[in-house]
Amino acid sequence: MEVVGRILFIEDDTTFSMIMVSYLSRKGYDVQHVSSLKDFSTLKPSISAFDLILLDYRLPDGTADNFLRTNPEFMMVPVIVITSFNDVRTAVQLMKLGVKDYVTKPINQEELLMLIDFHLKEKGRQLKTEQKNISVSDGKSVDFVRGVGEKANQLYKNVDIVAPTDMSVLITGESGTGKEHIARLIHDLSSRSKGPFVAIDCGALSKELAASELFGHVKGSFTGAAQDKKGCFEVADGGTLFLDEIGNLSYEVQIKLLRALQEKTIQPIGSSKNIKVNVRLITATNENLTSSVSEGDFREDIYHRINEFQIKMPSLRERKEDIPAFVEAFLQSANKELNKSVTKVHPFVTEKISSYSWPGNLRELKNTVKKMVLMASSDTLTIEVLPEELLSFRPDSAVFDSETDLKAIQRDNERAKIIEALEKSNFNKSKAAKMLNIDRKTLYLKIEKYKLDI
Repeated sequence: MEVVGRILFIEDDTTFSMIMVSYLSRKGYDVQHVSSLKDFSTLKPSISAFDLILLDYRLPDGTADNFLRTNPEFMMVPVIVITSFNDVRTAVQLMKLGVKDYVTKPINQEELLMLIDFHLKEKGRQLKTEQKNISVSDGKSVDFVRGVGEKANQLYKNVDIVAPTDMSVLITGESGTGKEHIARLIHDLSSRSKGPFVAIDCGALSKELAASELFGHVKGSFTGAAQDKKGCFEVADGGTLFLDEIGNLSYEVQIKLLRALQEKTIQPIGSSKNIKVNVRLITATNENLTSSVSEGDFREDIYHRINEFQIKMPSLRERKEDIPAFVEAFLQSANKELNKSVTKVHPFVTEKISSYSWPGNLRELKNTVKKMVLMASSDTLTIEVLPEELLSFRPDSAVFDSETDLKAIQRDNERAKIIEALEKSNFNKSKAAKMLNIDRKTLYLKIEKYKLDI
């Protein structure tokens, strides 16, 4: 059988591992199994030999998030985390680290296979290079939903004001709010739009390689430097350099960055040659840099250099009125990527999406919509594909005080069961009432009570 992909599977449950390795092998995957993070670490030099990693969240010698946070180089290939805990905060932290997806036990083998196939297709088996964390674009920013609310209007007003200038811009805000999109838009609206846009995630750089990625190096300057390499500053010459999560740069690299900004020159590692660069700098962070300055973790002189103009990204919770437009855009995008034709969203699903807190913001919303489209069996997103965290979520503003409120729990469960029965009966109210063991009049009263738009 032809091998369709190579998977590294890290899981300490022997029985579960045997079942999954056997299943994936039958589907054409070459699976290598290890049972601990220690064994995982020994594969570090050859990690690029794998197309995807399946990683159990909790292992005998550590957790997935802590390990990936200290070993970001493992994110060169797509990572799917398997967990026994359906905890939305854990999921958000994993997504921030760059994990492509997560699934909860017990595993639905077909669902997992679809996710693997999707992420391998998205990856496109692209060549891995030393510039893995750098993306360069000469084209215009892709279409993006601007929104209609007050927060959105103020955001794009600020973009229009600063874009024509050459000022350094600091973009702040929670993770997943679209900071890179705003950076690209500023570049597209500037006089540098015909030059390159270079984006680098400082959070994915190891301390050892950060200076090389930013300023380049010459052959033989350190172990592994097999050839000369241009850094981001040189690649972005004449255009815009976007440094995401700039607060992660080490103090030593910050000093070199300050020199590059002040003198507009860089010096590759191992070289005595100074290279002139003409770059506009845009940076982003989800941290409080002023606190980092106070604590001595971030240089104050650099902070003032990068903060000539600041743009604060609103969270998705602050722009609820824009959520339907984002859902529509992400729905179209998911249909195109997955070759699906989902065109409608059930009113109950729309309500749950709109009331959810979205701690991962736009990134989380996009991933959720994509996952629901992937699982949809019709042209409509229904309650069956709604993630558990959305289904069970109760807004802070609800009349009920907590999850221990039995009336609140009963109300939500009853509402969900009514919707489920209506969908299973193809919205035939007589059949739905029979399934629920209530009369039709009672069903109509409950539909009115729960304000179901059916």
